[in-house]
Amino acid sequence: MMREREQLSLPLPPDAELPAVLIQIPTFNEGALVRRTLAAAMALDWPRDRLQVQVLDDSTNENAELAREAVAEFRSNGLDVLLLQRTNRAGFKAGALKAGLECSYQPYIALFDVDYIPPADFLRRCMPPLIGDPDLAFVQARCDFLNAAQNRVTRAQQVMLESHFAVEQPARSWAGRILPFNGTCGIWRRSAIETAGGWQTNTLTEDLDLSYRAQLAGWRSLYLYTIGVPGELPDTLRVWRNQQFRWNKGYAQTARKLIPRIWRMKLPLERKIEAFLHLGGPSFAVLKIAETPLWATNIGLGTCSWIILLPIMAFGFLQGIAGSLAIAYMSKSILRPLRDDPVNRGFWGLLGITIFTIGMHSYAGAMTARGVLQALIGRDSAFVRTPKRGTLVGSDSAASRGRPFEDRPRSGGPRRHPLSRMVRRFSKRALG
Repeated sequence: MMREREQLSLPLPPDAELPAVLIQIPTFNEGALVRRTLAAAMALDWPRDRLQVQVLDDSTNENAELAREAVAEFRSNGLDVLLLQRTNRAGFKAGALKAGLECSYQPYIALFDVDYIPPADFLRRCMPPLIGDPDLAFVQARCDFLNAAQNRVTRAQQVMLESHFAVEQPARSWAGRILPFNGTCGIWRRSAIETAGGWQTNTLTEDLDLSYRAQLAGWRSLYLYTIGVPGELPDTLRVWRNQQFRWNKGYAQTARKLIPRIWRMKLPLERKIEAFLHLGGPSFAVLKIAETPLWATNIGLGTCSWIILLPIMAFGFLQGIAGSLAIAYMSKSILRPLRDDPVNRGFWGLLGITIFTIGMHSYAGAMTARGVLQALIGRDSAFVRTPKRGTLVGSDSAASRGRPFEDRPRSGGPRRHPLSRMVRRFSKRALG
């Protein structure tokens, strides 16, 4: 905490000496959100002649026209904004970021997914560490949530992600460990991107891949947890599950790509073990699923009985709840001074939503394991962007004009997952 306070207190040069900054906003069939993000970019407190915005739009439907309209509007209002619309999605998000770098010159690049809304003082607060430390590759701010209170699924995600953004990421940064870039809400030094090999397109987690390569090349990183940038969470189980598939497969792809290289490098053994456990974490989902037939086989052969199995399963379940609940309370205690959080207050509410998160992971387990296995055998798949609605905060009726790239929910309303009924009485208070 003291180190972050010291970093944020570093002085900025006079405005006339501030460096040029490029803001990249990748988007795919999310044209209705571009206007909102450009409004936030235009409000950033930075000299206008040293700020350029790129909208990297790979849209394939009417959202492309919405993006063009938004860019033209803000350009006419004085914002230096460029629109890059590719004829194909080669390399997906990584390909778009790479294409944007090739037609720019700025030494610092700020990245925001289109649903994130940076505060006006974002650059003023995040740039001093980068300017003052030439060995710093990137600064990562904390991702916050616009729609955490929308429903049970978004509330559960808040609990899960806060443990990452409020506990894991600060601990990694303060301990000098490898810090994964979160793909948004951060600023990169161009020279760090270039010396690390640039954005590469052979994984679904290009952010994780680049941040590892940069730090293995000797660059350092910094996490600023006191600076929050709000964005949208997936609002249905199906969309969240698809996102988990992409994240976990990308982690496994990055592990397959980098772990052999890491073990060949002259690094301390603890550094190699750290990278193996971090990158290989999602692969453990395959081992967990493999336990099920082993238990069933043992019971069938008579080598194990339900009398033994049930207490073990109950202990594991309770242990998981206790650990998750402890981390959730820790996360909320850390973040409480930074914002007023009306979501998941009280013991019973937090307990109910914590149990629901365990159910969500069980629901996504098979797809997660499939993604990991595909990555380990080298099978590629498309980068499926998470749909953003843009209808909760800072949006207007125009937001509904854009058709998300993913189909609308089937008629008849969303289907309730059976697990939600099991935890309904526990999460009743969490729903408010």
